[in-house]
Amino acid sequence: MKHVIIGNSAAAIGCVEGIRRYDPDNPITIVADEPHSTYSRPLISYLLGGLVDESRMGYRPADFYEKQRVETLLGVEVTHIFPERRCISLAGEGALAYDRLLIATGGKPFVPPIPGTNLQGVYTFVKWEEARKIARHIEETGTRSAVVIGAGLIGLKTIEALLARGIKVTVVELADRVLSTIFDATGSRLADLILRREGVEVRTQTTVSEIIGRGGRVDHVVLQDGERVNCDLVIFAIGVRPNTGLIPANAGIEVGRGIRVDARMQTTAPDVYAAGDCVEAYDKLTESHRPLPIWPLAYRQGHVAGCNMAGHDREYDGGFPMNSISVCDVPTISVGFIEPPDDGDRYEILDDYDRETLTYKKLILRGHRLVGALFINEIDRAGIYTGLIRDQVDISQFKDHLLSGSFGLISLPKDYRKHMVVGSGIEV
Repeated sequence: MKHVIIGNSAAAIGCVEGIRRYDPDNPITIVADEPHSTYSRPLISYLLGGLVDESRMGYRPADFYEKQRVETLLGVEVTHIFPERRCISLAGEGALAYDRLLIATGGKPFVPPIPGTNLQGVYTFVKWEEARKIARHIEETGTRSAVVIGAGLIGLKTIEALLARGIKVTVVELADRVLSTIFDATGSRLADLILRREGVEVRTQTTVSEIIGRGGRVDHVVLQDGERVNCDLVIFAIGVRPNTGLIPANAGIEVGRGIRVDARMQTTAPDVYAAGDCVEAYDKLTESHRPLPIWPLAYRQGHVAGCNMAGHDREYDGGFPMNSISVCDVPTISVGFIEPPDDGDRYEILDDYDRETLTYKKLILRGHRLVGALFINEIDRAGIYTGLIRDQVDISQFKDHLLSGSFGLISLPKDYRKHMVVGSGIEV
């Protein structure tokens, strides 16, 4: 039995550890286009900002592959998948056969087709090598100003890294507010206030229509409304889309917005599995399948796939959106629904907002269940709320205390406290 994994990030590592849990002997081969050992992608903004060095980028220890008996083909591009022949083709390397295959190709950054994207000083920012290239550009050109296109999660982490390097930042966002996919309107206003306080120029409801160069390098951008913004660097941080480009139309692998999988993370092709940002996985709150590019969910999906590839039946019970991001050192967490869906009459909102302290707490309830939470600048109990959402605990007994300063583990039903807290000497 030969296991082959395309990709080398969280889903791939979850798959390796899932396989090895039940199959200690059969060969595993990882093929990835990046040359690095597995690393923590969320750290690339800290690397660019100089807050961590390259020695701390590893997602697993340096001897991980050796201990797990994994053969690696790093820096090798997969060009085609042939499910009917049970093999994949490799650029310049021939073909590689498999008995069971995991596709963990992640997400691909979106770059709109505008003039000037070929200029020196234009980058995307989702990989380690891109952080290196941006850092090299900054050092070689003495970059003093940058335009970040996109004010979502990637955009905010990019801004944070550039501010740490002393670079003046203008962020351009097509939506009417920053972080619009993970914050409500109040949260976005707070984030906007924090960014402006740090000297960030914020432009919403517009985007870059053209990047203008001088001598082959970025000189300025022109916005849709005609405004000119001078800059030495442009970073596209609009977001990522499931990377499904390897899937040929006749492969028998069904693709919608992402690769479609069942609860075992198996695709519609025999013995072909998929996990991570490239798939449509089950969202337990919306009860639908959709892309959810969340690092811990990618690992879980990969682990489920690995267990099944090793012959041990496991099912992925679903996930939901969970995002933790600092906005210029102000911590924030959003979980589940941030705004009630269209049938909003089924939902109840509890919130507490203090503009002076830049503190905001919001909970969304559906009946006696918590289905969403947003915290800005006060996140110390976020893990408890996340657990209540994940386990769909009946909160009717302590609903009135959910936003009180005294709310904590002691507020929860005794049986549930025992479920959450386990350990010698811990009284629950």
